[in-house]
Amino acid sequence: MSRLGVFVCHCGENIGRTVDCAAVAAAAARFPGVVHSVDYKYMCSDPGQSMIKKAIADLKLTGVVVAACSPRMHERTFRSAAAQAGLNPYLLEMANVREHCSWVHADRAAATAKAVELVRLMVEKTRRDRALRPVRVPVEPTAMVVGGGIAGIQAALDIAAGGKKVVLVESGPSIGGHMARLSETFPTLDCSQCILTPRMVEAASHPNIRLMTYAEVAAVEGFVGNFEVTVRRKARFVDPDKCTGCGDCWNRCPQKRIPSEFDAGLGARRAIYVPFPQAVPNKPVIDAERCTMLKQGKCGLCAKVCPRGAVDFKDRDRLEKVKVGAVVLATGFELWDHASYGEYGGGRLADVIDGFAFERLASASGPTGGAIKRPSDGAEPKTVVFIQCCGSRDEKKGLPYCSKICCMYTAKHAMLYRHKVHDGEATVFYMDIRATGKGYEEFVRRAIDNDGARYVRGRVSRVYRRQDGRLVVKGADTLAGRPVTVLADMVVLADAVRPRRGSERLAQLFGVGYDQHGFYSEAHPKLRPVETAAAGVFLAGACQAPKDIPDAVAQASAAAAKTLGLFSQPQLEREPVIARVNRNLCSHCRSCVHTCPYGAVKDFEVKDRAGSVLKVVAEVNEGLCQGCGTCVAVCRSHCIDLDGFTDEQIHAQIAALEAA
Repeated sequence: MSRLGVFVCHCGENIGRTVDCAAVAAAAARFPGVVHSVDYKYMCSDPGQSMIKKAIADLKLTGVVVAACSPRMHERTFRSAAAQAGLNPYLLEMANVREHCSWVHADRAAATAKAVELVRLMVEKTRRDRALRPVRVPVEPTAMVVGGGIAGIQAALDIAAGGKKVVLVESGPSIGGHMARLSETFPTLDCSQCILTPRMVEAASHPNIRLMTYAEVAAVEGFVGNFEVTVRRKARFVDPDKCTGCGDCWNRCPQKRIPSEFDAGLGARRAIYVPFPQAVPNKPVIDAERCTMLKQGKCGLCAKVCPRGAVDFKDRDRLEKVKVGAVVLATGFELWDHASYGEYGGGRLADVIDGFAFERLASASGPTGGAIKRPSDGAEPKTVVFIQCCGSRDEKKGLPYCSKICCMYTAKHAMLYRHKVHDGEATVFYMDIRATGKGYEEFVRRAIDNDGARYVRGRVSRVYRRQDGRLVVKGADTLAGRPVTVLADMVVLADAVRPRRGSERLAQLFGVGYDQHGFYSEAHPKLRPVETAAAGVFLAGACQAPKDIPDAVAQASAAAAKTLGLFSQPQLEREPVIARVNRNLCSHCRSCVHTCPYGAVKDFEVKDRAGSVLKVVAEVNEGLCQGCGTCVAVCRSHCIDLDGFTDEQIHAQIAALEAA
């Protein structure tokens, strides 16, 4: 016989303003099986939880219904309170009378009536609840970090400092990411590589970190605590164990004029190369698409001059399987292609460049040695126009969101330009300034007040070249209410930040959600900002949303802390909301096997004592199952039930509505 308690929360005024909570509690007291029903201002508070625990102990409750906010917010809180009072936590259910009721209705009487029905449904479900036990799975205490930018490096170092092994997978030949390409960083104007390269070396030399550069994730199997990740090691055509990084090979390579990706196409590299002098590991790779030997069977000079015999033209991609218990995705970002803005001359005018190209011009390690020069003729530009929000906050031609970092790096670019070209003029066209970090507003003011950058509030309509080679920038000053025309020697576009190409494929491999733009989705924006819906997979950096360096580093450390927490016990406790197959009813149609998005349903052979196979049925892997219920919906034999959401419970809820 059920002895249920119903506890109705006012949630301050979030629920109480629209729903008569006392009336809901009074109505619930008359439901079958309910022996106790009360309302309270803040049920999630310590006094509210104490009220629940006392009622469980004093009234010997067999189940509890809390009418409050979303279960995503506080189900764990209330279940913990129930467990402390000696009640199985899975005998507590929540009726969502905030998001599903008070927040979507204005009529108090109608909202109260709906809240009563929501509580009625959960009471009927709770009457049929049964005690569940958490699923326990062993944990492989090794982490994989995918992405070797500053976020990935920070996450790897923090996990390694916690005494756990880390495999750091980077798709490029070197770790460092975009930060390695920067000249200086805002708001302190520190040398970017001076900050980053020691961390790169530390990651490469740490005994708990294994670098897998020039590699990418090819396949993922397993579940939280027990992932088996297949990594494709791309052919480098250079044996890193033999190579000493002496440079003889790339210094003798005759292919000299290949545009350097690291230098945004402004500099050149060779067919065998390291991306930049401070690369880690400082071992070259051969560009198979540009190498004369690999394409035509001619040359081979690099192999002839290598004193260690490290060059291997027979090298091929190879697959390697790695067992890990947790994964941190830190795949970073790329800039939006401003060629879509034909009116800005992007892709057509050599002196219209993006932010990364300007960084390489300003960098001492860049193609010009830090001198600001026009790409078209190498002359020093005396007037530079910076255009913000190129592709950001533009629903028609670009991306609808704010890229967050553009205001700051444009201010930095204006300052770097004025520091190097003292008599130069810097004009910034902006929509509005969003400088929200510590010291950021002061940094922008410094660009204006101290370094003489001219800020014009308004959009640019067109950029074109005159016959004398100078660029004409036509825009508007919306504060003055007049059109503006500026003659410029160079234009720098603050392109929008977007996820890296291929991010969707990686998300699908790990079962991670992503939004319409390709940014990875966190499990909860407030309470679980670095976790994902895929257990054991965490997020760090700009793969989740546009972020500056401090935010990326902070999130990386948070992801590392979550990973170390996961590794703190030899076994992991999972939520027991999993599917179960009644083998006696299963017809082995395999609909569930094909439909399960997590690959949790497999074939299982039922054998007799002699070992002979009697029949084959479906079986659910408890570690992989995420409790989505898809297999239950497609099962033709109705032989699969979901613990916590059984057919009996769902039918009872429907019947309660019909009888009301």
